Amino acid sequence: MQKVPDAPSSGNVLLLPGLMCDEVFWQPLMAGLPATLQAQAVDYGDADSITAMAEAALALAPPQFALAGHSMGGRVALEIVRLAPSRVQKLILMDTGYLLRAQGEKGETEKAGRMALVELAQKDGVRAMCAEWIKGMVHPDRLGDAALIESIVGMFANKNAERFARQQNALLARPDASPVLASLKIPCMLLCGRQDSWATVAQHTAMQVLAPHASLAVIEDAGHMVLMERPEATIQAIRNFLE
Repeated sequence: MQKVPDAPSSGNVLLLPGLMCDEVFWQPLMAGLPATLQAQAVDYGDADSITAMAEAALALAPPQFALAGHSMGGRVALEIVRLAPSRVQKLILMDTGYLLRAQGEKGETEKAGRMALVELAQKDGVRAMCAEWIKGMVHPDRLGDAALIESIVGMFANKNAERFARQQNALLARPDASPVLASLKIPCMLLCGRQDSWATVAQHTAMQVLAPHASLAVIEDAGHMVLMERPEATIQAIRNFLE
């Protein structure tokens, strides 16, 4: 059974980015948190598995912390809870999932899609790959927002195709985090964009069934990159939860 740490009114917040993301994704939140909360974004380096990413984050983390993970980072967050439950005080899971890759045709379709993006990044570069990837990752109305799109594409382009391949392989081999969700005792918030077609509202509702004490915040008019698309509403939801 998990030991339940005291919930933080002040302290540290560890921020776990999603696929090919970094502190650029978290900058709106880092600027919007109260001074009593010190936020730190994690760089996974060359980690090539969800467990290795979690271990890299734990090596940098203070003894106790609140934890927020977006997309792939949400899976890393759940792995951190599995590895070091007594160190995590609060948990925020954003636009993410919890199941391992499906068996059969559905799983092979996912693998083919991920590998096609890896091949595109290796052939034409990460920027070209992201320009294709992003079409399904933000609210359709935001595709014409040049500043937003460039901030996301530029963030991806700061990393190479080799890192992209490692992270995609980590996601293909992701663990089933259902037991972690079912065992949660700490305060938890699930958060996602209403129009996230990759990590849907229904997927977060299914996570809430496993962790029924978790709250669910749905950000309107937002896709998968919810914090960058709708920073004010997302920051407010996170602040309300942390404070």
